[in-house]
Parts: sequence; C-alpha cells; structure tokens
Amino acid sequence: MKILVLGAGKMGSFFIDLLSFDHEVAVFEKDIRRMRFTYNCQRFADPEEIRAFQPELVINAVTVKYTIPAFNEILPLLPKDCIISDISSVKTGLKDFYESTGFRYVSTHPMFGPTFANLQQLSEENAIIISEGDYMGRIFFKDLYQKLGLNIYEYTFEEHDKTVAYSLSIPFVSTFVFAAVMKHQDAPGTTFKRHMRIAKGVLNEDDYLLQEILFNPYTHNQVSQIRTELKELLEIIDNKDGDGMKAYLTKIRDNVRRDIDIKDSH
Repeated sequence: MKILVLGAGKMGSFFIDLLSFDHEVAVFEKDIRRMRFTYNCQRFADPEEIRAFQPELVINAVTVKYTIPAFNEILPLLPKDCIISDISSVKTGLKDFYESTGFRYVSTHPMFGPTFANLQQLSEENAIIISEGDYMGRIFFKDLYQKLGLNIYEYTFEEHDKTVAYSLSIPFVSTFVFAAVMKHQDAPGTTFKRHMRIAKGVLNEDDYLLQEILFNPYTHNQVSQIRTELKELLEIIDNKDGDGMKAYLTKIRDNVRRDIDIKDSH
C-alpha cells in the first residue's frame, strides 16, 4: 500500500519506521531538518510531490493544533479513493470535518508516546479505534496494532473524548499541581524522584496538546472530583482524624484494587 505520513515528529517517525518495510511510505514535512533521521521512505517538502505519489492512505501525525489545517492543505492533491486518518489524542471537531470532506476516513488514538512508552515492548499499552468511519481503514489499523501487541478498544468519537477526559486529564492535572508546589530538594526520596520524572515527561508535551486535553468538554467534571477529594483529605489532616484517615486509605486502596481486578479480567 502507498502510505503518506504527515509530519516527521516523534509519532510520525514511529509510524514511518513501523510501516516502511511492508509498504511504500512517504513523509510530508515542511521543516526539512526534521526529516534527517527518517529512512526507507520518500521525503516530500513540496505538496505537489504528494499528487505524484498518489497515496492510498494518509496518516496525519502533526500536532493537534494543525491536524485539520494539514488535511485541508493536502486534500486537493489526493486521489478520491484515498483513506485519510489521524492519530490525535483529542478528537473535538474531527467527526464533522471528516464527514464534510467526502473522503473515506478512519480515526485512531495510540494511547502511548515516545516520552514514556518502551516502543519495543507495547503489550501493556492501549490503542483506541473510533468505531465510526471506513471499515477497511479500521481493519488496517486493527491489524497493525495487534501486531504491536497493543490492547485495542473501540469507541465512538464522543466515547473517546469522555475516556480521554478521565485517563489523561486527571493525571495531567495532578502532575501540574505537584509541579506547582514542589521545591528543590538536595536529597529527594524515591517517590519524589518518580513524580519528578513524570512531571518532566508531561511538561515536555506540546502546549497546545495539553491545552486541548484540559479544554475537552468532559474534563471539568473530572477535575472537580480532584477538588472534592482534596477538600475531604485536608479536613482529615486538619482534624488529625486517625479513624477518618484509615477509612480514606481503605477507600482508595479498594479503588485501586478494583481497577487492577478489572484489568486482570480482561
């Protein structure tokens, strides 16, 4: 298959490496310096080269801010039977956009990134395939993600954004709070150092991506739960309530245990 990857960033390069041995792959990237470390693929900096390439599948791997503008730039250059796709972690507005184009489409979200994941061992990582869109496009990505050993889930666009609001906004906000109140320590403990590594990884993400995840319409209720829990915990601390602390720890341990049990059952 002829596959065009838009963007030679971390995830774009990952898909190029992944696909280039089984498919004819090209990458379109305006910043030619970012293509220095791509190999076994054609490198395009001129949009007209896309027209000559005639891709059968486009994987849009640019940052969230430019996903739709990147599509708009290349759509006139694509064959009408080409499948267009994205790997965005925020799907806001994408369903309406796709349906307005007249192109076949598929949308997925590999829920890992080079910042934290071991790309050679992805069996504990997840991917979401949006259930709306082109059937053959979904089959292509399902086969690809299965080969990587990923755990695959199928959601609608709306279900995806609800899931992301829970799975990303709570860890991100918790990390923001930690980073906001932390102070330099000459002899940090193990837990502090682990949180620091997580904070550095999260804060290395694109600013617009972090913004879009937190501006997800489903994020507010999730963040409000953090505020509620902090208020309860602060009251226990202020009152030095030993029984209350024991009950609170039991509650959160049960919550974590329940999550582990659910994962094991799958």
